[in-house]
Amino acid sequence: MIDWSVVFLGVIAISTLIMALIQVGAIVATLKLVREAQKVVVSVQEDVRPLIAKVGALADEAGRAAKLATVQAEKVDRLVTELTRRVDETATIVQAAITTPAREGMAIIAAIKASLGALRGFRDYRGRPSPGDDEDPLFIG
Repeated sequence: MIDWSVVFLGVIAISTLIMALIQVGAIVATLKLVREAQKVVVSVQEDVRPLIAKVGALADEAGRAAKLATVQAEKVDRLVTELTRRVDETATIVQAAITTPAREGMAIIAAIKASLGALRGFRDYRGRPSPGDDEDPLFIG
């Protein structure tokens, strides 16, 4: 007769051997994947390093460009400020150049009007009767 315990023991041994082979296969596959991943990481690092260097150079250039732009903006600000100051000074000078002669001209015109008024008053004064002359002829009384 067949000893069933030996058969079951053999089945257990074969099952254990198959499980061990599967685990070893899984470990070997995992090691292969790890090696491939390491190769990919090294390759990416080699490819990324020049890009990082370029990005650093671009950042440096952007910093320099920003500094230059700031300096240029300050120059433009100073230029606009100076131009505004000069325009204000010129406007003040032009205003003084126009208003002073205009005031003088108005003063001359006022003097002429006053002179003409005085002449008219003198002429009107000469044509009037003196206080000792006849009184008003239209006066009834």
